[in-house]
Amino acid sequence: MRHTVLPLLQRSWPARIVAALAVLLLITAFALPVQPPETTIHSPLPLPTDPPQPATAAPLAEAPPAPKPVTETARNWQAVKIHKGDTLAGLFQQWGIGYGEVLRLLKAVPEARALEKLQAGDTLWVDRADGQLVALKLDLDETHRLQLERQAEGWQGHTEEIPLRQTVHEATGVIDQSLFLAGQQAGLSDNLIMQLADIFGWDVDFVLDIRKGDHFSLIYQKTWKEGRILREGPILAATFVNQGRVLQAVRYTRSDGSTSYFTPEGRNMRKAFLRTPVDFTRISSRFSLKRKHPILKGVTRPHRGVDYAAPRGTPVKATGDGRIIKMARSRGYGKHIIIQHGGKYQTVYAHLNAFRKGLHKGRRVQQGQTIGYVGMTGLATAPHLHYEFRINGVHRNPLKVRFPQAEPLPASELADFMQQAAPLLARLQTLENATAVARQP
Repeated sequence: MRHTVLPLLQRSWPARIVAALAVLLLITAFALPVQPPETTIHSPLPLPTDPPQPATAAPLAEAPPAPKPVTETARNWQAVKIHKGDTLAGLFQQWGIGYGEVLRLLKAVPEARALEKLQAGDTLWVDRADGQLVALKLDLDETHRLQLERQAEGWQGHTEEIPLRQTVHEATGVIDQSLFLAGQQAGLSDNLIMQLADIFGWDVDFVLDIRKGDHFSLIYQKTWKEGRILREGPILAATFVNQGRVLQAVRYTRSDGSTSYFTPEGRNMRKAFLRTPVDFTRISSRFSLKRKHPILKGVTRPHRGVDYAAPRGTPVKATGDGRIIKMARSRGYGKHIIIQHGGKYQTVYAHLNAFRKGLHKGRRVQQGQTIGYVGMTGLATAPHLHYEFRINGVHRNPLKVRFPQAEPLPASELADFMQQAAPLLARLQTLENATAVARQP
């Protein structure tokens, strides 16, 4: 059948008409729309019950660190030292901040008021971009830091806490010339050496009593801040051997919050009086019942005190708690102060260059408080402090008198003190033993 159509046409019409009809049929066939093949739609595949495991999983320790949040800004901090005469407005003006914006900053961030209290010697940390201040920070105290940032909507600030870290250390030393030199050779800072002298200064005169071969051991604390030593001390426990006499002290904080040093038996290392009222260079005149007066020629009279030579202006300290009963100037004593300590003790401080401001007769003072400054007023040939110690009105030699003890630990706290002191004393003994072996020839 498929071969009958074309011959039939060829017989009925001329060849030229047949050819034209064939071409027309072909064009019509290609112009008709093509139906797409039938598509089969499948239902969704079931989800797996367990999450798929990666092909390879790197150990957690080797995983790359998580990226920082996009909100965190890397800062280029620069230290700015505050100098005398600097003002907050002036500093901000240098950093491209007008006074009006400073006021807005102080209003928006109340903690920023700390900027108004900056003093010469303080340090600010600033970050500037294209000469403009974009952030700053300052330490409010040892453990808190204020950070301020300039945002599009204004200034924002927050306070962060700075963690501190404490470590415990040991040191030993043998005195050849002085405690100061021996402490330096033991690697102690000046501050620690002074702490050691203060602890045992009630029992040892570190100018007159020190002998070659005296030695010490101590356990002390260091406080660190952001990888740097913030301070050395306090001393937790110490031993000092002076002319064969063994002295030991342990630091202890009582239930009322007060901290002091106590002997292993719980007696207070602190005495009612300091041994010396001034940091002196030498004793220029000692206690004596007969002394030729250095100014009144041919006159011999008792010298009922001790003269401590020191540079003019050296601070003079009250040797005990008490009340000023006299503050005056006389021909012999020059400018002088007399302090009453309880009912039976008095101390005298004479030839002062000046009184400390704010003091007056009747004012109470504390042990160690500065009350005046070394001078040479009155009958004096050179700057020095004349110091007297009286018991019931009778003069006693300040270098030899036995001072009354301060209050010991109460029985209610003694057990707790003993428990805390035991490991420190054992550690001191180990240090002493090692030092003794090292000193053997």
